[in-house]
Amino acid sequence: MGLVWFSVTGDNLISEPETLLPAEPEVLEALRRTARSEISGIVQVHPTSPLAWAELADATHSDGRILESYAYARVGYHRGLDALRKAGWRGHGPIPWRHEPNRGVLRALFALRRGAAEIGETDEVSRLTAFLTDAEPDAIDIISTLHTGSPGFDPAPPTEAFVIRGED
Repeated sequence: MGLVWFSVTGDNLISEPETLLPAEPEVLEALRRTARSEISGIVQVHPTSPLAWAELADATHSDGRILESYAYARVGYHRGLDALRKAGWRGHGPIPWRHEPNRGVLRALFALRRGAAEIGETDEVSRLTAFLTDAEPDAIDIISTLHTGSPGFDPAPPTEAFVIRGED
């Protein structure tokens, strides 16, 4: 019997497979033709859609209804976990943003993280930050850039009004 040598490199040589959720064309179509104020109707028709819940969380958040937004995001988070598990996800691993059907889950996670921060739930913010970063390293930056309808958040640089005084 001979000796067997192993080399430890620190790299994970067995990469985790990406989780790719199925498309939701009927939800996308409904969102395309529905006013933002009527998104709750889409959620009633598609209650298992993380995307519909994320949209509802964003809509109520942009209206300044922080606790409602947090609650809707919490439901979207749980619907997202259900969808991920159904797609073979085992509690960790990549959920890439580039695969459009994954965006509803990532946005629900982001909305829940945002809500947790606003109500001072710091442990939840840390946990969701780790979850999002593990799922898609750029998710927080991408979603922050694309979905900026948060009260108190203005992505535009500050401007000043000024008056030019003098003679014509």
